[in-house]
Amino acid sequence: KAVVSTQSTGENDIDECGLDNLDFTMEIEEFGVSEVRELKTGSRNVLVTNDNKKEYVKLLCQMKMTGSIRSQIKAFLDGFYDIIPRHLISIFSDSELELLISGLPSIDIDDLKANTEYHKYQVNSLQVQWFWRALRSFSQSERAKFLQFVTGTSKVPLQGFSALEGMNGTQKFQIHRDDRSTDRLPSAHTCFNQLDLPVYETYDKLRKQLLTAISECPEGFGLA
Repeated sequence: KAVVSTQSTGENDIDECGLDNLDFTMEIEEFGVSEVRELKTGSRNVLVTNDNKKEYVKLLCQMKMTGSIRSQIKAFLDGFYDIIPRHLISIFSDSELELLISGLPSIDIDDLKANTEYHKYQVNSLQVQWFWRALRSFSQSERAKFLQFVTGTSKVPLQGFSALEGMNGTQKFQIHRDDRSTDRLPSAHTCFNQLDLPVYETYDKLRKQLLTAISECPEGFGLA
């Protein structure tokens, strides 16, 4: 089966994309052996249509990220839980567990600022100045949450923020101007170390919205 772009499948007309023969299966290669797996029980003969394409994209992503390596994940977890019982570790979220293992990082705001790129903002833009003021006012734990929010991890690169990694290699922290409603919270794209910052009217509102975002919205992902 041809490799299918999940973005084009989810956003475009199935017939126009030439995907009218696409079904709810996926070819998996495991230890050199290929097999076709159903994305859900009994879906081998279910064709993808404009009505069910979002379900298809969701199930395809689940299969790619976890379903295709289910046996390997199970083997890892069996060994892990032999060392640390599940009931002891299950009380922590993934971000809490990372901080527990790695400790609270020391985040150099000046280094981060020196390695930041701006899009539709300038270094002297009022919202940018407020952002750095707010970040400096944060505690170390709040700074760690911010770093997790925008990069996916609380770890600071050993070489400093100039060595920050993104999806395609070295990628500096980016602040993008979000021209939508200022009632929105800041959002992040961790694959690109990117923060989308609305044009808030006051410093207090920016700081409050940023704290809410990193405290209440640290998990989840979207398809870009």
